[in-house]
Amino acid sequence: MATTDLQGVSRTLLIPLACRASESARPDALLHDPRAAELLRAIAGGKDSLMGMGKMDQTFTILRACQFDRTARAFLDRYPAALVVDIGCGLDTRFDRLDDGRMTWLGLDLPEVVELRRSLLPDSERCQTLAKSMLDLSWLEAVARIGRPAIFLAEGVFVYFNETQVRSVVTALAGRFPGGELVFDALSTLVLKMHKRHPVLKKTGAHVDWSVDDPLELESWGLRLLDRWGYFDQYEPRLGLANWMRYTPIVARSNFVLHYRLGI
Repeated sequence: MATTDLQGVSRTLLIPLACRASESARPDALLHDPRAAELLRAIAGGKDSLMGMGKMDQTFTILRACQFDRTARAFLDRYPAALVVDIGCGLDTRFDRLDDGRMTWLGLDLPEVVELRRSLLPDSERCQTLAKSMLDLSWLEAVARIGRPAIFLAEGVFVYFNETQVRSVVTALAGRFPGGELVFDALSTLVLKMHKRHPVLKKTGAHVDWSVDDPLELESWGLRLLDRWGYFDQYEPRLGLANWMRYTPIVARSNFVLHYRLGI
């Protein structure tokens, strides 16, 4: 399996990898991920792997990854031998960034993606992958067999599905793993419409479909909102003049990472 064989949403896995590799080379890096740089070289990925992502978009991608890492690390601090489930794991290297020597990581992605991933990042005792669509809920059985406190991460995933599909997965998690936690990023309806014209979607053929305007409304799915993190919550020097957006609510509160407890 080569990266050129990936189509649609599967092809977008190259973007966060290229962003992390590029970020790691900066003297002011917000995230250090030398493994990402190794992987990008292994697949002969260059600037084309960014697929039209501008510098600002790259920074947003890194800020998002940092927030997912912080949330997962806090969970592992509370449950050192816990399970981290990466839904739509792609070529993520989060296991390397988070490993405390006791955690277990389970990555879930489509068969063609997992085939590529395993050729570059072979499974190990505490770092496993499942070759399934997230919509094939049989993967929940594998999580249940591991039998550890679990946090589910869906970074850059749910936006590509419709509400019915996302809800089927989320409600299944809430019903099966009460007390676990779920983290995902979401866009407001306004920003989703703007993203439909993003060059990345044109290059990959992927489509964005699902938006969230009020995170509290999702509590009816069997969730309890723990945190809503936005890119402009705090001043970030790397964002430069874009920091002014934090004073414009319609923008500042339109692109966020949501953290929920499963099963109220």
